[in-house]
This record gives sequence, C-alpha cells and structure tokens, in this order.
Amino acid sequence: MNENLSLKAFVVMMKASKTLEEMVKKDIANYGMRTSDFAVLEALYHKGRQTIKQISQAVLINTGSITYVIDKLEKNELLRRSHCKDDRRVIYIEITDKGKQLMDDIFPKHQERLEEVFSDLSEEEKHHLIESVKIVGKKAAKSI
Repeated sequence: MNENLSLKAFVVMMKASKTLEEMVKKDIANYGMRTSDFAVLEALYHKGRQTIKQISQAVLINTGSITYVIDKLEKNELLRRSHCKDDRRVIYIEITDKGKQLMDDIFPKHQERLEEVFSDLSEEEKHHLIESVKIVGKKAAKSI
C-alpha cells in the first residue's frame, strides 16, 4: 500500500501543534496568566511600543478580543495606552516597568522550557523544520 506522506505530515503537524499549545498553556498558567495575556506582553517586551493593530497581527488575536486583553493588562498596570501626537485615532500600547519586570522574570523560564522541548533536534534540523513549516504555511495561505 502506498503511504500518503502529505496526509501523514498533516496529522503529525497538527498533533504536535496541539500538544505544544497545551504545554505552553500549562507553562504560562504557572505564572497566573492566560496565553493571550502572555502573547501581548511578549510582543511588547520584544518589539517595544505597538499599535493595537500591530499587536493583533503579531499575536494572531482579532482586534475585538485584543481590546479585552489589553484592558485587563492595563488594569494590572502591566501596560499602558498612549495617543499618537500626529493622529489621535492611533493608540499605542507599551509595556510598563512592572510588566517588563514580570517578563524579565518569566520569559527566560518560558524560553528554557521551549529549548528543552526542541533539545533533541540539531540546529540544522531546527532550521529545516522552520523552513518546511513556512513553505507549507505559505502554500496553505494561498488557498484561503
């Protein structure tokens, strides 16, 4: 029987993705956060001040849902909003010192956890995995 490698690759990728997602949820929950909270803080932590639209695109959360997450993080003083001087319709979001301190504490632990998960792959295998998944993702995006 001829094995359908495309179907097998799809199933393996989806199972791995689901498992990784669950692992990340559990890891982030250890810090009293939801993945959406962490994703927003992580984007601001690494990229600096962003608009709501930029954050939404970076973390793949729609703009309606992102507002709720931002409101909650702002209430906890982990980020703040500021208006653009040139266009008052544009609102920037930036991480506060309190938010940066939190991420300084938890991000290295989170990154270490991810390093552990991928530790059985060589650098070359990681590069190949990244490129392969990008190719599949771009091809799939063309059919949407």
